[in-house]
Parts: sequence; C-alpha cells; structure tokens
Amino acid sequence: MAGEAEKALAAGHRISARDGFLRASNHYRSAEFFLHGNPCDARHDHAYDRSVTCFRAAAALFTPVIEPVEIPYEDTTLPGYLYRVDGSGTPRPTVIMHNEFDGTAEEMHFFGAMAAVERGYNVLVFDGPGMPGPRHHQGLVFRPDWENVITPVVDFAENLPDVDGSRLALIGISMGGVLAPRAAAFEHRLAALIAVDGLYDLGQVAVRNVPGTREEAERLLRAGSAPELDAAFEQAMAHGPIARWAINHGMYVMGVDTPPRVFSASYLDYTLADGIAERIQCPTLVCDAEEDMFFQGRPEQLYDHLTCPKTFMEFTTEEGAGAHCHPGAMRLSIARIYDWLDDTLAAAD
Repeated sequence: MAGEAEKALAAGHRISARDGFLRASNHYRSAEFFLHGNPCDARHDHAYDRSVTCFRAAAALFTPVIEPVEIPYEDTTLPGYLYRVDGSGTPRPTVIMHNEFDGTAEEMHFFGAMAAVERGYNVLVFDGPGMPGPRHHQGLVFRPDWENVITPVVDFAENLPDVDGSRLALIGISMGGVLAPRAAAFEHRLAALIAVDGLYDLGQVAVRNVPGTREEAERLLRAGSAPELDAAFEQAMAHGPIARWAINHGMYVMGVDTPPRVFSASYLDYTLADGIAERIQCPTLVCDAEEDMFFQGRPEQLYDHLTCPKTFMEFTTEEGAGAHCHPGAMRLSIARIYDWLDDTLAAAD
C-alpha cells in the first residue's frame, strides 16, 4: 500500500498519494497495536516507525502541510503535529489534543484534528509519556500528574505566532478523559476543556473485579505478594484474548514487568478525587456514551464533582454513537463537540 502511494506521488498524483500514505499508516498502526506485551513482539518498533513514516509522507501533501513538531519536555521532547488553518500567520484559537491508553497522535487526525481545522482552529496534537512515540523511543511511561505534561505543551503553543494563547482548548480521549481534566485542574491558561469521555477515578476500574472493599482491594493490588490475585489475573489472560491484550499492553505502557496485578495497581493513582476535579476553572464539556463498555457511569461522576461552568453531553446508541468514544458516529459527535467549543469561546470574548 505504501508502495502504491509512492508510485502515485512519482506520477504526480498528489491526492492519491496522500490518501494512500494515510491508508498505509493506518494499516501499520493497526498491526503495531497488537504487538505489545511483556516482552513485546520484536516487530512492534518497526511497525510503529513505518506507521509514522507513512503518516508524515501524507502530512507533507496537505495544504497547508501538517507540520511534525518536537515539544520540549523535561530533558527530552514529545512528538506531535501542528495543523494550521492557513499560512497567513493570523493568531487563531487552538485545540490541543492527545490520545489515551492505546492510541497514537497520528490517529487523532481522524479523531477530530482535521475537523477542527475545517472550523477555523489550529490544532496541536502530541503523544505524551506512555503514548506510542515516547514509549517506543524514549522509554517514557504514563504518569498520573498530567499537568507536568500539559504545561510544557501549553508553553510551546503560546510561543507559536499563529496561536491565540487566550483561546486554548484541551481535548483528552478515553483515558485522556481523566488525564486532561487532571492537567486542567492545575494548568489555568486553558480556556476550555473537553473530556471524551469523562473519567473521574480510574482506580474504580482497577478494583471492580477484586473482592472486598475498596480499601481491601487496594491493599491486595499494591501488596508485595498476593499469589491468589496474581493467579486470577493469569487465568483471565489465559482464557480471554481481550484481557490478555489489555493486561499485556497495560504493563507495557505503565512500565511494569512484575505480575499483572501490579499493572492494575498503577491505575489507582489516576484519579480526580480529593478535591482535584473541583480545582478545574475553565468551562468543561464532559461527554458520555450510552453503552460504554469500559467506563459506564464514570462521566457522570466527573460532571457531578465539577464546580466550574460545565456541560454534560450524552451520545446514544440509537444515533450510532453509544459506544466508547463514539466511533460509530464520529462526524456527529465531532460536530456537537466543536459546536459547544465554538459557543464557549465566543461567549468568553
């Protein structure tokens, strides 16, 4: 598929080449998605790098071009892309976007980046620690204090001449629905926050199949030794391909190579409890999916704890958007989300 795109480009068929590179990138991304584990399949780095290479080949064929960027972060950088509405250099409202537990910056192209550009927003997409680029090439794993990730990204965005720093919005997808709100609780330069879908406490997901109270479950998950619980996780992995993938991938992105129980324990620190959600100041949109198989009921929790201007937006099964993050009706969900953002930023002017 990449070879076909290269032939089209050599023949001067830029649109065909662009679309071909996008298809090739997505195929490599899909392959890489299932190669993580403990240890990882030896092919996973190659598949990831080819996905990025193909996406960047496509990015160069857009007008204006989608520009790869490196965002300074601690003693290294985070990879990302800058989407501009045009080449005029006019400061515009800008959407900062990041993916989640198992998604890439490149995937965000289809998950709202281009749709934002169509509506007059510049877009800064990036991979944070634990996400594919930093995990593959720098060994960076997820961290719960996501404000220490977003603040350098906001710093970077504010220094771009065509970004209006007074109109910055942050969007987090899936697990990003707890990461982005966590960041917004401490990073107050944001003019709007969107959680797709909202998540208040990832620890609730970690303990839901562990016997006992929340406190007892946490003790078991964090214990130096819990043979019976370790055996239960191993059994789940042996008999369920979804559980096997989720646990193996989770160990990879959380940097855990001990029993799978410890991977679940790492979830306990990803929470907006203890007054963190209440610290968010900017207008916030919390999205929900009617039949979310992962975080049923969690968006309502986040919404209830917010004290900032807030909106709750549910997407239904009847309209095709009832699944986690609404993949069955992306244009519908994106339209409603960006209409909310349009109205929110206009009201702030």
